[in-house]
Amino acid sequence: MDVPALRAALLTWYDAEARGLPWRSPPGSGRRTEPYRVWLSEVMLQQTTTAHAAPYFHAFTGRWPTVADLAAAPDADVMAAWAGLGYYARARNMLKAARAVAADNGGVFPDTEAGLLALPGVGAYTAAAVAAIAFGRASNVVDGNVERVMARLFAVETPLPAARPELRRLAASLVADDRPGDWAQALMDLGAVICRPKSPSCGRCPVSAFCAAFRTGDPARYPLKVKTADRPRRHGVAWVMSDAQGRIGLVRRPDKGLLGGMLGLPTSDWSVAAADAAPPVAADWRDAGSVEHVFTHFALSLRVHTAHVHAPDLIWTDVDDARRALPTVFRKALDRGLG
Repeated sequence: MDVPALRAALLTWYDAEARGLPWRSPPGSGRRTEPYRVWLSEVMLQQTTTAHAAPYFHAFTGRWPTVADLAAAPDADVMAAWAGLGYYARARNMLKAARAVAADNGGVFPDTEAGLLALPGVGAYTAAAVAAIAFGRASNVVDGNVERVMARLFAVETPLPAARPELRRLAASLVADDRPGDWAQALMDLGAVICRPKSPSCGRCPVSAFCAAFRTGDPARYPLKVKTADRPRRHGVAWVMSDAQGRIGLVRRPDKGLLGGMLGLPTSDWSVAAADAAPPVAADWRDAGSVEHVFTHFALSLRVHTAHVHAPDLIWTDVDDARRALPTVFRKALDRGLG
């Protein structure tokens, strides 16, 4: 493969077609994006799309414009702002990393992959992305989009996940000192916009002339994947309790575990049938139906029961404040209970 020609073709395309994202400096501007903005965006993008992450990014950077501002923020405020972005463990690690940067590095991010990897919650991908985009390091930045591009460029016959080491090696063979941040983002954009999982737009692809999968006539066949087991389903009950003032009774979840440290509705264990779940207080409970929510490793069916109660040991919160503070799964249950 003619690597210089491939790189030139992709970077030329990126210069003309780069996505305008709020955490990016435009190609050709000569400006590198602030490390804080790169790091924050990458943490947010680990489990969601750019379209979904963008308003959260605007909200976070508007409220906490520097890493020192984020480090000084109360945990509860950050957790509430994170609601809807996926695992709350990521938000807790994000806060730990921000505080480490503020306390141990004078508010300055490490400028090497090794230094970035030492921060709480920062893995190989995020460290490489920040090093390349913010500091111009020739780092090998490999996410799911880049894996797909490599699998197609080289028609890799090993299925995922076993192919990952090979895909990383292939991606590394294309990295150079010239414009490493733009190169990383160009590969990301290629995978997101052109080399999509289904129906890749090969007719618009700037590097189709170099693509082995394109030459096979069936590029969508790649990357090959081993069939995964169906996601298991769990069941539980959520109790929506309101008082005489119309406030909602919430609880603080344990720090460890799923949705740790967040406000939530009282629930049963998520491994019991609704008929076997004992309510937290005696009341005239009404069955309001059920809601469905999908986590990364399992699907959850929550039966929602509602009642007007007096229970002083709960955290009583106005409905609008509760909606803002609750994770998505509990917001769904609250809306079902109030509907």
